[in-house]
Amino acid sequence: MGVVYIGDRAAGKTHLAMELSNPKNEYVKVDNLDYENLKLQLLDENSQAKPTDANKATYESYLDIQVRLPTGNKQVFVDWIDTPGEVWRKSWQTDNPNEWSRFLETIRQSEGILLILPPHRGLAFKQGVDIEQFMSQQQWSTRFDRWVDFFRQDCPKARHILICLNKADLFCDIQQEASKLAYNPYGAQMNWQKRHTYVFQRYFRPIHSQLAKINQNISGLSVRCFITSIYNRSLLELPWIYLGSFLAK
Repeated sequence: MGVVYIGDRAAGKTHLAMELSNPKNEYVKVDNLDYENLKLQLLDENSQAKPTDANKATYESYLDIQVRLPTGNKQVFVDWIDTPGEVWRKSWQTDNPNEWSRFLETIRQSEGILLILPPHRGLAFKQGVDIEQFMSQQQWSTRFDRWVDFFRQDCPKARHILICLNKADLFCDIQQEASKLAYNPYGAQMNWQKRHTYVFQRYFRPIHSQLAKINQNISGLSVRCFITSIYNRSLLELPWIYLGSFLAK
């Protein structure tokens, strides 16, 4: 049982995974993917992520992640599943039962799930950000109901669900937040529970009740909240260090 990496449309999943493979790392490195080759494969000439083909159910990649901890290097195996938005429609699932079953089979065997979410308009965006490209807070919260149902119905073996609010550079001072949240094996000011509580209270208020539903439904489950950005390595690595601490081989 490994880890599955999934997310909402336009959440920045591709850039996050690609940047994780950057050789300029701190505690986390990707052993099996080359950063420059990945950029050529995943980005267009304008450095935008190439769109997922709506006719194909999933694009599956494999990440072999090494996490450097005080107890030694830990290995995390990740199935990176990119899906077009169509797969979440009941009509698509009915019309493509084999593809949907294969997708669920991988999910149902996973102990860890990383879900990447985009920001919403209820956040305090920095000046100059085009907020119209994002959902309203109400739309964002309503959309999250789909993930609640998905986790409760289709993820019976999940023990760690990590929910990452991405593109944090658009709505907070990432240097300041990283100084509070960053991993330091020899004297961090926050442990994992304190990090979660801080991010949960500050950035996830609109879905507090929905997150509680997920926790209540699956025995032994821990939902943990993170903020991530490709522009801050410490924030980018935190979810993976957490997984390395709890799920690594």
